[in-house]
Amino acid sequence: MDDKKLYSNFVVDKCPDEIEAEIVSELVTVNDVIRYAASYLIENGVFLGHGTDSYWDEANYIVMCMLNLDPPGDPETMQARLTDREKRNIARALRIRVKERVPAAYLTHRAWFCGIEFYVDERVIIPRSPIAEMIQNNFAPYLKKTPERILDMCTGSGCIALACANQFQDAVVDAVDISEDALAVCEINVERYAVEDRVYPIQSDLFAVLPEVNAGDEVEELSQAFPEVVNEGYDLIVCNPPYVDALDLEDMPDEFQAEPKLALAAGDDGLDLVKAILAEASYYLAEDGILVVEVGNSMLALEDEFPNVKFNWVEFKNGGAGVFVMTYDELVEYAPYFVEFRRKH
Repeated sequence: MDDKKLYSNFVVDKCPDEIEAEIVSELVTVNDVIRYAASYLIENGVFLGHGTDSYWDEANYIVMCMLNLDPPGDPETMQARLTDREKRNIARALRIRVKERVPAAYLTHRAWFCGIEFYVDERVIIPRSPIAEMIQNNFAPYLKKTPERILDMCTGSGCIALACANQFQDAVVDAVDISEDALAVCEINVERYAVEDRVYPIQSDLFAVLPEVNAGDEVEELSQAFPEVVNEGYDLIVCNPPYVDALDLEDMPDEFQAEPKLALAAGDDGLDLVKAILAEASYYLAEDGILVVEVGNSMLALEDEFPNVKFNWVEFKNGGAGVFVMTYDELVEYAPYFVEFRRKH
């Protein structure tokens, strides 16, 4: 049974001092605090969706990260005694999580993607894409060769870019985002894993500063201005762009409202950036390359927008949907349907 439904009518409004006092004076072990935290999260109906799908996992994540340990922890750790200082720190984090609806990853500055830990803060959305499964499977069966040049469009924290760099050790990855703040977080993660020679954060409004494969003299000019930019077609373009439509954005839980709107909002139908990417991608993709784009619940709107285009929707074993794959040939074939958007913009 859904634990949120089970306790949805049982909300305990305790003052901050009561929470801290109970945790400090009455609880002893890590497991005690996790159990208390899970109940507290249930009682107050916080929304899950940033990496955990149960209140126990959410509580475990907060407690372990506040102890500077990796969740979920081992049995010995669960029985370890906590100091009063540690319990007070956990109590304060729980209060903020509940009262301000701040996602846990923003409290701890820790998030995992493809089994890799990333630094995150309020400048980026919290990693949570089913594309992780594709990366771990080497983008099979869609990608026909090991990629040497990869573009992660709308990189945010850099999680997809760094996960691709980890999966394809000989690849060079351009990590593009329009947000200077997001790129600052991306750079923290690039430096953390010492891949500055393979992963290049680039500020750009989508493809604006990237040279087209057939750009002629523009290639040399742009390469001088942006020497980190690859001058040949990308073998793989991966993109998890903003795709939340206007109505959904208004209705999103408070936890999602804490994330940067620039990384979520994409116009009335949620497709503003996706349509631009479809119109432009073939100019930057190698002829044997593929484009991978996540559109989430805007997939139906995308099919309605382009009824004559056959989108190859990925089926995931670990959950998730709304990701399509297109080859270079398919982008060229369907170009007439995308060209109007390119011409207008």
